[in-house]
Amino acid sequence: MRIFPTTLAILALSGILVPTANGADPLHVDIDRMIEAKAAGPVAKLSDDAEFLRRVTLDLAGRVPTFEEATAFHADDTGDKRPKLVDRLLASPDFPRRMREWFEVMVLERRAEKSIKSEDWSKWLQAGFRDNTPWNQLVAKLLFVEKDDAANQPATKFLKATGRGGNTHQVTQDIARIFLGRDIMCAQCHNHPSVETYTQQDYFGIFSYVQEQPAKANSEFESVFAPGKKTTGPRLPGGQEIEVPKFEKGQEQEAAKFRPRMMLARDLPSEANPAFVRTSVNRLWALLLGRGLVHPAHLDHPANPPSHPALFERLQQEFTARKFDTRHLLREIILSKTYQRSSRLPAGVKAADVPEDRFRVALPKPLSPEQLAWSLMVATGNQQRMLKGKVPEDEPFDAYNYINGNVERLPATVGETMELFSWMVGNPPGEDPDDYNPAMGHALFLMNERLVLDWLKPRDGSLVGHLATVKKNPDTVQRLYLSVLSRQPSQDELRAAVSFLDKHATSRPTALADLAWSLLASAEFRLNH
Repeated sequence: MRIFPTTLAILALSGILVPTANGADPLHVDIDRMIEAKAAGPVAKLSDDAEFLRRVTLDLAGRVPTFEEATAFHADDTGDKRPKLVDRLLASPDFPRRMREWFEVMVLERRAEKSIKSEDWSKWLQAGFRDNTPWNQLVAKLLFVEKDDAANQPATKFLKATGRGGNTHQVTQDIARIFLGRDIMCAQCHNHPSVETYTQQDYFGIFSYVQEQPAKANSEFESVFAPGKKTTGPRLPGGQEIEVPKFEKGQEQEAAKFRPRMMLARDLPSEANPAFVRTSVNRLWALLLGRGLVHPAHLDHPANPPSHPALFERLQQEFTARKFDTRHLLREIILSKTYQRSSRLPAGVKAADVPEDRFRVALPKPLSPEQLAWSLMVATGNQQRMLKGKVPEDEPFDAYNYINGNVERLPATVGETMELFSWMVGNPPGEDPDDYNPAMGHALFLMNERLVLDWLKPRDGSLVGHLATVKKNPDTVQRLYLSVLSRQPSQDELRAAVSFLDKHATSRPTALADLAWSLLASAEFRLNH
């Protein structure tokens, strides 16, 4: 499952396994116990420091570690270096940005929407993760915001996004799939043919919440296979219809302001709604482990049970007991040995003999377009230059025209860079991000994109610029590997790279760029492993 070399080391867990105040084991201990109980075979060794450093930085900061971060982490010989790193990343400004990018793709699925400025939406969402706003409260704001609530107006971007705005059926389907783990699109016309729990009544129960008619909260529906109209009011799947407020004479103003979505924002993101809790936990687990306990995440039903039911229940209990504290849940998962396992298979074990749903080995995850862009900027030393970049007023950038050769100017800012990367290696708008699999797109983009080659020019502060100042080739190669792959080169890699630089001493800047490019285009860089 892993095709590149690494040096494995055993994690020192001293100081991590601390019982909770009530005497129960902490969540990360329970995770390992429950995973190993169902492993049905040998599990991988724990990752070495380089593998862990890169994985957790990508997961929590959305980028590869800097050269300085990698050097400091490898030099730290304390037993609690890993939990300290996790805490630093969770407290860093990169964490809310990373979570904003991930959450945004999950709920908008790269759909466009222009009535709410992207900058306002990003600031609002990022502030939520910076302040550790409970997960359920973030979701509640996506479902309903009062018109006079100026601070939270950016949240309306979720409902207004292209394909959703004004389309109640699309909103119904997306809410069910994203937040309740139910792909109930076909239940608009009939009960699901193979999933008994995906019913028309459930579909139109959500629909009744979503429709915008203040005086009408009930919905009529009829199966294409069974004539006869039925009616339902607002209800969550598997639950009872809720009572819609009745407004008396003299309450016309209140009646005009009322929307059933007000009740949806109250009822759906709640610990009393098991489907919401299950799906939330499942998506956060998949964010870190590369696969949900229920897989795919949008097909949560009795015929597709979780791989580890007891663990699934334990995660839900922890999440609700901690009042939907996202940082706490992520931290506990990361502190588990399950998360920290190597992506290298145990000795003598074939990949075909290790089911992905056992979590016996770390699953490689393709970098998202955002992770790839930030990682390339960091690794090549161009992050600050792009953050400070300005858009030429007379030369607008358009990713579509750039890709088709109609725009010569390279992206000059982070925003333009993200636009290009999402076009080149992102899922099409409206497509479930769970299906993201850009293996070939990644490789071709990194091998051919002229922006990447531009970032490898020897500028002040750039990777190649720094490498050119290092006099001894072995030291140069070591800095290159730490900057790009967060690890030291193997002896074979060191010899090969030094030999290459020695042979091209008269064109050293070009040789350095070529060597850096070969690492950036490698599977080791393109995957979070």
